[in-house]
Amino acid sequence: MTQITLGLTTWSEHPALIDGQRQTTTLNEYAQHFPTVEIDTFFYALPKSATVQKWLTEVPRDFQFIVKAHRLMTQHENLTEQDSSLAEVFQKYRDAIMPLIAAGQLKCILFQFPPFFDAQLDHIDYLRRIRLLMGNLPIAVEFRNASWYQPAILQPLTEFCRDLQLTLVAADEPHDTLTSVPFYLITTNPKLVMIRLHGRNREGWDHPDKEWRKKRTLYCYSSRELQGLATLIQNLAPAPQEICVIFNNNSGKDAAPNALELQRILHLEFKGLAPHDPEQLNLF
Repeated sequence: MTQITLGLTTWSEHPALIDGQRQTTTLNEYAQHFPTVEIDTFFYALPKSATVQKWLTEVPRDFQFIVKAHRLMTQHENLTEQDSSLAEVFQKYRDAIMPLIAAGQLKCILFQFPPFFDAQLDHIDYLRRIRLLMGNLPIAVEFRNASWYQPAILQPLTEFCRDLQLTLVAADEPHDTLTSVPFYLITTNPKLVMIRLHGRNREGWDHPDKEWRKKRTLYCYSSRELQGLATLIQNLAPAPQEICVIFNNNSGKDAAPNALELQRILHLEFKGLAPHDPEQLNLF
């Protein structure tokens, strides 16, 4: 039977999980509600091993981490003379996530590619090289260039991902912009299917000003939209071992409320969560 897990991007910005008491949520408080989290820290810089070890002390044994690949690994930036070779970059990354691997708490490494990473032979070869450099570690890939979803490309891409055991992320976002892709839910890895929900803010997706990061994910899914998503999840075939849904629509703090509502719709009960903090009694 397929396991369905839900999570959010980052753990610190979800006041709905702590009754809106404050803006910052701790990792332990987050882990009282959801069994997995996506972390983008590794995209910008590799944290120290002590930092990663500390994360592990704040969550239960069954909690899982999704970690973004570093920007050099996704070609957001090119290697310079000051950088190591690509193989060394990948090795340093593997060293950084080793505590998660050793603890058995790495769900997958997310390679979210830039919009200019299009469907051409050298990029396909690069995906093959990623698998070689990452060994048998779990990998999910998310594209932001629609060329990967052209009819002549999509079927070979699907088979390619299956051969390399890459999870092809189904991204929910506005689907008619220059930097977006269609929602395509398919099982390319029998162990893991991943859905990432960015929201459907068409106006904000390609917003040109400096606030684009905040505006593109400013979206609250309606109950009807979440019910439609639940139906797609329940009807997915072939069914994988796990379907993981990550909510990234948090510019307006909507990710946690939407995830909790989808949990109710799907009648999910997560086991192995962190124990809930005791509620403080208001005596006066």
